[in-house]
Amino acid sequence: MSKDQETAVVTGAARGIGKGIVERLVADGYRVIALDRLEEVHDVAAQLRSAGATVEAVSIDIRDRAAIATVMDQFGPIDVIVNNAAITSTHRFEDLTEEHFRENFDINTVGTFIVAQEGARRMRNGGRIVNIASRSFAGASQMAHYVASKAAVVGLTRAMAIDLSPRDIRVNAVAPGVVDTEMLHYMTPERQREMLSLQLLGRIGQPEDIARAVAFLASKDNRYITGQVLIVDGGRSLGQGQLPPEDAPNA
Repeated sequence: MSKDQETAVVTGAARGIGKGIVERLVADGYRVIALDRLEEVHDVAAQLRSAGATVEAVSIDIRDRAAIATVMDQFGPIDVIVNNAAITSTHRFEDLTEEHFRENFDINTVGTFIVAQEGARRMRNGGRIVNIASRSFAGASQMAHYVASKAAVVGLTRAMAIDLSPRDIRVNAVAPGVVDTEMLHYMTPERQREMLSLQLLGRIGQPEDIARAVAFLASKDNRYITGQVLIVDGGRSLGQGQLPPEDAPNA
């Protein structure tokens, strides 16, 4: 590691969006500390190291504050934190249990808080924190527990941006729409086709689409953006599905 190389911590790094973020930050020259409960995170790191990247993998539960503090001490000082780790599931509101609700908050919100706080304590002034929220923070069906936890992440992001501003630490959130990850593959083919029909740009997002947005907010080029939520959903939040060919305007 060179003295000018910055260190980025990424949670939920074994698959999907998290893996895509790790790959992008490595390409941008960061030393990346990849965290995940899944042992697959070590395979991700090994593959990238074989290509010459500086990546360390740690199997960890983000709710374990002592373990997170140890990692931050071991690899600090920290320049960038990307809080991506999260869980979700679908349940009718009437069928939701307190266990569902508490588990989503415990991982999606409290876990994000723990990693951000322990990282900020070991972060250089001028650092950047990017929390992965979700477009569904504005509402989604059969996901009240997930929606509430991600809305809390948005609020946490804004509060962190205020409290950490004296140290010039910029804190923002990226709110993805539907992305081609394991979560999407759990849906039935019919549900997947329905989701595709609602996408304004006519395609499902890819992990690299989210990683590009994260990479900008995490970069030193982001000098004056903080406390913001960047929705990356291909225009889905505009409330208009893809136009039929006969209705599409001519180029």
